[in-house]
Amino acid sequence: MQLFYEFLPIVLFFVSFKFYGIYVATAVLIAITGVQFIFSSFWNRKIDKKQLIIFIVCIFFGGMTLYFHNPLFVKWKPTVVFWIFGGTFLISHFFKKTIIQRMLEVMMENKTEIPVAVWKRLNMAWSLFFILLGSVNLYVAYQFSTDAWVNFKLYGVLAALFIFSFLQAIYLARYMIHKP
Repeated sequence: MQLFYEFLPIVLFFVSFKFYGIYVATAVLIAITGVQFIFSSFWNRKIDKKQLIIFIVCIFFGGMTLYFHNPLFVKWKPTVVFWIFGGTFLISHFFKKTIIQRMLEVMMENKTEIPVAVWKRLNMAWSLFFILLGSVNLYVAYQFSTDAWVNFKLYGVLAALFIFSFLQAIYLARYMIHKP
């Protein structure tokens, strides 16, 4: 359910683009991201930093697209978000607990013991993945049509995240030792 919630703006952007074009799709993206941020903040009674970053970047780059009537700005949005996430993962590498360790330990409810070195490798892999994904997004944005970029944004990014998450699960499965 969480995955659907996080990809809802991308799906609505995609559908809006196919029917109404890039500028309506950009407005829809800004609106749905804002609604998600507000809903999440009230529902959880706290501000989700990830959603705040996405919302701010979306308003800035989406607003620039609408103001200047230039789709290149909204094409930069995923790259900026991916690079922020990649940089954040990279910085967390130098702390006692990495971001990926904090996120997955909560999901695993501390029922496993995974070595710190494994968490560090996995965290670095996510950092590099996000940086690479942002770079690929720029390549597609500049080398292909807007229609191809929108298709990549939905299908390519979703597939890349799914495959990388699946590989992460396989990698972690080797190290999972259940606590009594």
